[in-house]
Amino acid sequence: MAKGGVYINGLLAGTLEKEADGIYRFRYEDDYFYDNSRPSISLTLPKTIQAYESTDLFPFFYGLLAEGVNKDIQCRLLKIDEEDDFTRLLKTAGEDTIGAVTVKELAA
Repeated sequence: MAKGGVYINGLLAGTLEKEADGIYRFRYEDDYFYDNSRPSISLTLPKTIQAYESTDLFPFFYGLLAEGVNKDIQCRLLKIDEEDDFTRLLKTAGEDTIGAVTVKELAA
């Protein structure tokens, strides 16, 4: 199982996992969820106590990925399969993303 911490403005908001069976799961951290002053990470993933599950990478996270030539360069330099969007997210979205959300790889 691969896992990433999802941060908003440097504060851990939740975790994103890809299970061995290919299911993606995003869940807000309890401390973040119960702090009413903290916003949801996106309109498509509003704060909820339940985990979100999908057979595809959530579109919000897919939007953090580079495309075109930048994708090709990342995949070549980091030796990542071009079809492995989740690994690419964990390896490339930890810093310098568009917006306040970053995703950093966590030990499984």
